[in-house]
Amino acid sequence: MRYIISLLLTSLALPAWAQVPQVVTDVPPVQALTAQVMGTLGTPVLLLEKGADEHDFALRPSQMRDIATADLVVWVGPELTPWLDRALAANPAPALALLDDPATQTQTYAPGHAEEEGSGIDPHAWLNPQNAIAWLDLIAARLAALDPEHATTYAANSAAAKARVAAMDTEIAAALAPLTDKSFVTFHAAYGYFTARYQLQAAASLALGDASAPGAARMSELAAQLRAGHYSCAFPEMQHDPALLTQIMAGSNTKLGAALDPVGSSLDFGPDAYDALMRGLAKNLSDCLYP
Repeated sequence: MRYIISLLLTSLALPAWAQVPQVVTDVPPVQALTAQVMGTLGTPVLLLEKGADEHDFALRPSQMRDIATADLVVWVGPELTPWLDRALAANPAPALALLDDPATQTQTYAPGHAEEEGSGIDPHAWLNPQNAIAWLDLIAARLAALDPEHATTYAANSAAAKARVAAMDTEIAAALAPLTDKSFVTFHAAYGYFTARYQLQAAASLALGDASAPGAARMSELAAQLRAGHYSCAFPEMQHDPALLTQIMAGSNTKLGAALDPVGSSLDFGPDAYDALMRGLAKNLSDCLYP
């Protein structure tokens, strides 16, 4: 009996093992950055499924349960994923809205786009690697607050990830430097952060809004500009039918580029997805625009 009591007292004296937070993320670049910070401690859940549209997505019941039981939801914000905003209203969970943090460098859409989008703030902020670097620190700090036992690990993982993003940023800048005078067209207005960061010509877009189809007047206007030789390349997008874009290119000398994927929903998800997204975008632009 004394032996059993001794064991119980010993076990009570031992420190409890900290439980790594259960983390849910909205889109692939956020999941990738969060996964780099967590490292081998855990894998953040990704809500957006492969090939899905980040602006219009229906959550499954199991995903709603993931949100309800999460210790932390890391997301861009309602400007990008209104479906997650509704889910959080129904199932409140601790959340980190990255777009709202003062460390995030935000920018507005070009004139004419805000009315279509419903908000003047462009939510595609991960396409500026400086925001990714800031977000790594924000994610690490929030995880450390939830899990102090592993705070040093989160900080070290964040530092390594920031160095990786900075190196990637330098390489992309060098690769795109010869293309700063090239103009191009994309399916929708998702690339302002990318073009601003790398000093490219601001991309014209067929659809002014993420969820809206282009009207006849917009298609006619852009078709005339293409025939007049205003744009070197036109790029379709993974989540959208390229038929409208190829239709307005008829009669022009504009080259058709590879489909772009600004949110990375076509990629294998995980810690490498952010790097793959950014490098893939740079490569697709370069392959078509390079003289």
